[in-house]
Amino acid sequence: MSFVLRSPDFVSGGDIPNRFTCSGEDRSPMLEWKDAPTGTESFALIADDPDAPAGTWVHWVIFNIPKDARSLHGGFERTEQLADGTRQGQNDFRKIGYNGPCPPPGRPHRYFFKLYALNAKLSLNPGATKGSVEQAMQGRVLGHAEWMGTYGR
Repeated sequence: MSFVLRSPDFVSGGDIPNRFTCSGEDRSPMLEWKDAPTGTESFALIADDPDAPAGTWVHWVIFNIPKDARSLHGGFERTEQLADGTRQGQNDFRKIGYNGPCPPPGRPHRYFFKLYALNAKLSLNPGATKGSVEQAMQGRVLGHAEWMGTYGR
């Protein structure tokens, strides 16, 4: 068994539908995973675009997802912290939660949804940046899974 992430909303490597972008509803897609590594105590997810003109652009930072979770529903709330302890960080739009693909006109960009299985919860406040989450995850990652979609305007 291997740790796997998928979305029922678009195929891996395929086009991300407009409803998940700034051209549509700008809502997060549903994400599902299975076969998390033994010892997983929480999950973290980072969604970013490495093809952005100014360098990698962060679209979503979410961490301390409970160890028994196996999905993030579509249209995820844009709140700093949920009742189950899940916390969201600041994206590069300087907002909390998910903001979807919004590339300049031209060739399509790739959007990576990267899920990490961690051996602990992260001692970070809501609003943490991708860099802070990545630093806090050092030495705690038990497994990694990703799903990628493309979008262009």
